[in-house]
Amino acid sequence: MTTGKKRILLVDDDADFVRMNKAVLEHDGYEVIVAYNGAECMEKAKACKPDLVILDIMMTTVGDGMFAAQNLRREEATREVPIIVVTSVNKTPPYNIGPDEAWMPVDVFIEKPVAPEVLLEEVRKKLGQPSTVIYRRT
Repeated sequence: MTTGKKRILLVDDDADFVRMNKAVLEHDGYEVIVAYNGAECMEKAKACKPDLVILDIMMTTVGDGMFAAQNLRREEATREVPIIVVTSVNKTPPYNIGPDEAWMPVDVFIEKPVAPEVLLEEVRKKLGQPSTVIYRRT
């Protein structure tokens, strides 16, 4: 059964992050499917055909999300799906990564922690939806 809502696959091993952002996204009218690691991300992406993926980098292993992003880009069914990375990987020395066509083939790279309105704004942009941001903390 389809709801007509845009479908977002939210992938992170932090249950609190998932719970909070799932609530924020659903409140904004999105259907949210959850995965907790890269393998589950690929299974659910193939099964649910998301309109957008929000992905952490460090989950089961250090590069779990990076490999999931690469795999999403290799698969015909998910190749064009926008990917937003939300991670704190760059706060862990010696890492300093960002979007890269070969290693980190993602559309948007956001450092944690991220304010809900910032994440929603990026989701709306990638889905081609109008902004509804009235106030943004600075």
